[in-house]
Amino acid sequence: MLSPLIRRYTWNSTWLYYIRIFIALCGTTALPWWLGDVKLTIPLTLGMVAAALTDLDDRLAGRLRNLIITLICFFIASASVELLFPWPWLFALGLTLSTSGFILLGGLGQRYATIAFGALLIAIYTMLGASLYDHWYQQPLLLLAGAVWYNLLTLTGHLLFPIRPLQDNLARSYEQLAHYLELKSRLFDPDIEDESQAPLYDLALANGQLMATLNQTKVSLLTRLRGDRGQRGTRRTLHYYFVAQDIHERASSSHIQYQTLRDYFRHSDVMFRFQRLMSMQAQACTQLARCILLRTPYQHDPRFERVFTHIDAALERMRASGASLELLNTLGFLLTNLRAIDAQLATIESEQAQAMPRNESENQLADDSLHGFSDIWLRLSRNFTPESALFRHAVRMSLVLCIGYALIQITGMRHGYWILLTSLFVCQPNYNATRHRLALRIIGTLVGVAIGLPILWFVPSLEGQLVLLVITGVLFFAFRNVQYAHATMFITLLVLLCFNLLGEGFEVALPRVVDTLIGCAIAWAAVSFIWPDWRFRNLPRVLQRATDANCRYLDAILEQYHQGRDNRLAYRIARRDAHNRDAELASVVSNMSSEPDVTAETREAAFRLLCFNHTFTSYISALGAHREKLS
Repeated sequence: MLSPLIRRYTWNSTWLYYIRIFIALCGTTALPWWLGDVKLTIPLTLGMVAAALTDLDDRLAGRLRNLIITLICFFIASASVELLFPWPWLFALGLTLSTSGFILLGGLGQRYATIAFGALLIAIYTMLGASLYDHWYQQPLLLLAGAVWYNLLTLTGHLLFPIRPLQDNLARSYEQLAHYLELKSRLFDPDIEDESQAPLYDLALANGQLMATLNQTKVSLLTRLRGDRGQRGTRRTLHYYFVAQDIHERASSSHIQYQTLRDYFRHSDVMFRFQRLMSMQAQACTQLARCILLRTPYQHDPRFERVFTHIDAALERMRASGASLELLNTLGFLLTNLRAIDAQLATIESEQAQAMPRNESENQLADDSLHGFSDIWLRLSRNFTPESALFRHAVRMSLVLCIGYALIQITGMRHGYWILLTSLFVCQPNYNATRHRLALRIIGTLVGVAIGLPILWFVPSLEGQLVLLVITGVLFFAFRNVQYAHATMFITLLVLLCFNLLGEGFEVALPRVVDTLIGCAIAWAAVSFIWPDWRFRNLPRVLQRATDANCRYLDAILEQYHQGRDNRLAYRIARRDAHNRDAELASVVSNMSSEPDVTAETREAAFRLLCFNHTFTSYISALGAHREKLS
């Protein structure tokens, strides 16, 4: 039996990921050093980086399929660059068509969007090293070798820890659920004096994050459920996921306006007791997430029973003192709801609960994967219109890369393809995300060059620079999802170290800065003037979708009041769709805060609409939480 400390690091997916990256980079640097041809380090490392950026969670068969598709796309992209490179006009045409095609491929799903990004990345990496080799097939094969090397390590990790990514997603779901419950508990703070909607706004944003995590967990579950539904581990995972969904419905429900409760019970301890109870349930969800990660049984806190007893006593005292019967009944419904959450948490490890017989519909998950060529064509054809954000982004990116390529041809910049690389990373589908990345990219590049030049001077040895290359590569992947400026700094150091292997480290430093500035400028101009995706223009459409989804959710609840309570697939789809649309509305309103053409009045109206919609969804969730057949 592993000690808690050893278990903490043995089952820590982040550390395992860093170890995999470290081994992969050691391989791409040690082999060329051993062969005496350090030039091989560049394509092998860049191929490995591209593969790591397109790594996708799936079961073994799915990973092998993803690997084959990825390698085919990588080879086509890289070989096309090598073959068309001598003919600028043909190259520009191929760049336009391939960029549009790869981005539109993302309409088939997140898997294909990720692979498409990797293919564009490998194409630009090929441009950077186009002069390194004499034959067209050499660099593509070396880039693919780096990608294969990383994927071999990934497959090995999958064989050792096959359901680890699923457990990580489940744990994140409960962590987000804990955050949501903690924010919800703050609505019961009686010391909130005004009627500010800020707590509701924070709650709506947290709901969006929770829904994104639950959706990712569902995708991970689906990849492992096919042909595996009868195994105990799969039943356990499904049970955890269904419990998270049920708790979310109950946690998101509202039984009355919180301001009314705060005003009436301001000088009573009952509000503090409800706030503490929800905060304790948030802590329980956090503890459950930790147990999932460490693969230890969850022990429910016995103090909950005492907390419920004291709340019952407080409500009885309020009833005896002549408090509003209507408000006390509302608090009674709320307490019943919180008892149900407590029961879910208390019995989550119960074998009886996990083996509870459900009909087939209650065990199913909505499968959004592709089903035949007709489904593929339907999804692609939906994006063959300027109304599609993906279509607009495809056209925008094609123009961005072609403008960058034209600038390279006109000026004759030797290392100008970093302009394209910068534009690819910075240019996002919407203005807010692009602006955020743009500033961080510039800062990271400037700091990276400022640190890199002294490093190249003080560490002249080949072995020392290879060690630093491995370290900076690991740090890039460590920071890329949490601190983009830091990640950019480390990838800049990695690039300088790679080119210094060719004796060009000092030579490429200034072009790297200039190309980054040019690439960022092109990306900013593109999202500002080429079909700008201003989110406020979509507000009426998004609000309509949210309202329609709420209506479908309410209709599904009313059906169960007539037929009896269950968790059939159709009900869960309606519930998930309502919360997803609420999350979409929260995303639109959040992005509007930084768009230049939005007036203060529009922002205020959007903010209030978001709060109203989230409250509306919460009231419907309360009906769903208490749904029972009416006699």
